[in-house]
Amino acid sequence: MTEDFAARLEEATARATTAPGLFVCFEGGDGAGKSTQVRLLTEVLEGRGREVVVTRQPGGTPLGTQIRQLVLHGDHVSARAEALLFAADKAHHVDQLIAPALAAGKVVITDRYTDSSIAYQGAGRDLGADEIRALQHWAVGGVLPDLTIVLDVSPEVGRARRGDVHDRLESEADAFHAAVRQGFLDLAAQDPGRYLVVDASLPVEQIHARVLAAVEQVEATQRPTAAGGAGRAGAAGGAGAAGGVGS
Repeated sequence: MTEDFAARLEEATARATTAPGLFVCFEGGDGAGKSTQVRLLTEVLEGRGREVVVTRQPGGTPLGTQIRQLVLHGDHVSARAEALLFAADKAHHVDQLIAPALAAGKVVITDRYTDSSIAYQGAGRDLGADEIRALQHWAVGGVLPDLTIVLDVSPEVGRARRGDVHDRLESEADAFHAAVRQGFLDLAAQDPGRYLVVDASLPVEQIHARVLAAVEQVEATQRPTAAGGAGRAGAAGGAGAAGGVGS
């Protein structure tokens, strides 16, 4: 990454982090239980009067749905093409859905985001985490979650939970999923203030309690935003206070 590109990306990130909404992302290997936790968190926040936009990646828009079908269920796609298609999905997704929702003060909860590409294509496909991170962050214009929850699951447990194979990524060998798992953990270790790692083998209710506590901590940190506070950039310490890296 050139210094000029890095500087422009940092500037874009600084602009993106001032949006008044709340952006929460669930990450983890296949079979981690993300969809369940997305549903539980959504129910609580909507019950408290928050307007919540739930989405997933790839997908979430008509174009994203087509990309999802092509990459996960279509013919063979090379690793680099796969990474570029996922980046295109996120660029369109942020422009059409995520950024407008955050600007309107809504809560955005996504099942997967940039970290999935870094873990799956960067680590799993061995394309390089730094290279895929730069591509992904450029694609989303620096719009990153306030809180990323990594539901940590072993390849063996994930395989048992998901049952029959449904797409090309799920059908990969355990070694691939082990590399993906480590990719997520490495990302969380590099930025513990923005991540919460939870043992996905815990009971659903315990996982939900930890997730909700982390979200509430980030919300509390962001609360001054309406009066001109620091916004998303000022909330970076929220997850660390709520549990940080580890289970």
